[in-house]
Amino acid sequence: MPETLGALRRLGVEIPITAGRPFRGISFLNGSQEVDAGFPASYGLGVRRTTLHAILAEQAAANGVQLLWRTSPTGFTRTGVRLEQRVIATNWIVAADGGNSTARAWGALDPPPSSQRRFGFRRHYRVAPWTDRVEVHWGDDCQFYVTPVGPQEVCVALLSKSPRLRIAEALPRFPALAARLACAAAISQERGAACTTARLPRVYRGRLALVGDASGGVDAITGQGLFLAFSQALALAEAFVAGSLAQYEAAHRRLARRPAFMARLMLMMDGRPRLRRRVMRIFAEEPRLFARMLAVHVGSASAVDYAVNGLQLGWRLVRA
Repeated sequence: MPETLGALRRLGVEIPITAGRPFRGISFLNGSQEVDAGFPASYGLGVRRTTLHAILAEQAAANGVQLLWRTSPTGFTRTGVRLEQRVIATNWIVAADGGNSTARAWGALDPPPSSQRRFGFRRHYRVAPWTDRVEVHWGDDCQFYVTPVGPQEVCVALLSKSPRLRIAEALPRFPALAARLACAAAISQERGAACTTARLPRVYRGRLALVGDASGGVDAITGQGLFLAFSQALALAEAFVAGSLAQYEAAHRRLARRPAFMARLMLMMDGRPRLRRRVMRIFAEEPRLFARMLAVHVGSASAVDYAVNGLQLGWRLVRA
């Protein structure tokens, strides 16, 4: 997303536009209903995760980071981190090892069990992107979102509450999208992961700080996971300078508010076809409202806009 690219630039990482495919807005599609809005400034970039990882690793190495590939931490000690047969002495420990974080468990920071759990599966297809938007296709119990990632490549992702629902099974429920992909060759394996909306009571203990999905997260449909991780990294660096992880925790909570709100708003439409049709009709009648909501989503609107847009949508829903 545009603000994710901005957070990366503040970290000193520039993703060249040639590394992926730019997209310039979001489209919502619900059967015959469709609404569309462009980003108020800049652009997003569809990038293969392997490409992003390579760029990040190269930048880290250029900054003097020692990368220990194929080396698994086995625990913490009083002085540092145990890596197989040796201990690395540390002033701080940062755990960025994902939603199923092992380090988080070692630090006794695991969240309580969450019922807000969904499952995502993605696959890449060789086909020319047909739009410069990310498309979100809404169904009764699942969503597809389609991101252009190259001149002849799109990434198709499925989100649902079922760990058994796969792309091939769900695609016929979306005839327009199925027609787009009918002659497209799949060029990657289907891969999946659990997607949990979670807010941890704490994101640090002692010298240990959690970053990214290890520190909690929002539903993947928001597209804000990378933005949160990179913004948290910036806030954590400032906390290191100040010598206070309590400062990081406060910043972490502040950063999570808007994505969490947008996740709740979007997921209100999941499994509620009548509400979804009403919301889509309102956006179609007032396209500027959809554009303003998108501006809030990507951080290009003020806190006042955040409140006004929410109230306007709520008022229209009451009247509808």
